Amino acid sequence: MPYFAYILECADGTLYCGSTNNMARRLKAHNGLKSGAKYTRARRPVIVRHVEKFKTAAAAKKREHAIKSLTRAEKKTLF
Repeated sequence: MPYFAYILECADGTLYCGSTNNMARRLKAHNGLKSGAKYTRARRPVIVRHVEKFKTAAAAKKREHAIKSLTRAEKKTLF
């Protein structure tokens, strides 16, 4: 099963980074369900700007953490 690290752009222009094993389901949650992140619930709609695929959940989480440590400008270079 693949895992993903991703960057979303919120309606207010802010960026959100996360990881998941089902990108379509997670995007649907961020855009409409209560199970979306609290941060994105207040900033809908969100759109996917960058996705990276991994073989393990640990690798996806590690990359998510690395992306979160980047500056906004560095994140934008990914997309």
